[in-house]
Amino acid sequence: LYLYTKMRNVAGLSTSEAQKSSDMFGKCRYLDEITGGRGVIFATGTPLSNSMTEMYTLMRYLQYNTLQQKGLTHFDAWASTFGETTTAIELAPEGTGYRARTRFAKFFNLPELMAMFKEAADIKTSDQLHLPVPDAKFETVVVKPSEIQQDMVQALSERAAEVHSGSVDPSVDNMLKITSDGRKIGLDQRLMNSALPDDPNSKLNACVNNVLRIWNDTKEQKLTQLIFCDMSTPKGDGSFNVYDDIRSKLLNAGVPEQEIEFIHNADTENKKAELFSKVRSGQVRVLLGSTAKMGAGTNVQTLLVAVHHLDVGWRPSDMTQRNGRIIRQGNQNKQVYVYNYVTESTFDAYLYVRHEVA
Repeated sequence: LYLYTKMRNVAGLSTSEAQKSSDMFGKCRYLDEITGGRGVIFATGTPLSNSMTEMYTLMRYLQYNTLQQKGLTHFDAWASTFGETTTAIELAPEGTGYRARTRFAKFFNLPELMAMFKEAADIKTSDQLHLPVPDAKFETVVVKPSEIQQDMVQALSERAAEVHSGSVDPSVDNMLKITSDGRKIGLDQRLMNSALPDDPNSKLNACVNNVLRIWNDTKEQKLTQLIFCDMSTPKGDGSFNVYDDIRSKLLNAGVPEQEIEFIHNADTENKKAELFSKVRSGQVRVLLGSTAKMGAGTNVQTLLVAVHHLDVGWRPSDMTQRNGRIIRQGNQNKQVYVYNYVTESTFDAYLYVRHEVA
């Protein structure tokens, strides 16, 4: 939803806007007018997914009259009452070195803010609900970067320095392009150049080894696994991608072809329902997909024993949605495993630090 502010050079403020959000805001205001503020109900597992401005946005949707009464309709008034900017040293996006960064990342007057928000919100956390979900064991698999990856990360640092100094045209190189390349390097060096060798110690191969071990150990029960990877999805043009590479390695190791599937092949609701049914019954035991396609609404938890995160989502809520596929009611396993794969000294580190900050 559109946002106006005088704050400049402060991270954690999203000032982008979308027509559909403005449209919903207008409809919420109309429904509030004709129902006395009782016409709209929001229901979500992750109301605040990425930034503190989302709390202000929710209150504008659901409590606009309250904000008007208290003189807090303008974001800067709300932020000066309930938020605080903090400056801290954090890892640079290119994965090398540190920088000072000012963020809108701290609430104050929290009791008063929550008292106001709870006039419209009924909040239930998982520890309050006591749902019958499995115990999850989280494991971070850290791998060393190859010499080629180290050289590539160093090159990113040099590119970032040129961008920051303004000596390169944004149409030629920019921080968005650098961070995209940084994610590719952290995932697999072949994404930068398919002619490069397959590093046997890469996190991709570490994931394949874990998937195979669990697949072998749980053959009798036909337990299932999910692999999440938002980058390098199959294009169908013969170019290198992570999905096909993992599939071919699993096939070579003896996993039957019918037991491995890509969520991208289920391109209709009927195909998706059929695929999910096969995963729940153990016919498909390894399913690969992205957060967008395999996050919310994917109910395949019945025999799910492990989730593998090859890369990290941009928002903390992305990881919550991913893990919600396995830490879920209806899972027959009492113990499940969540694997996070990280390549040292690459953009992976920056992304995980961002999630800690959030």
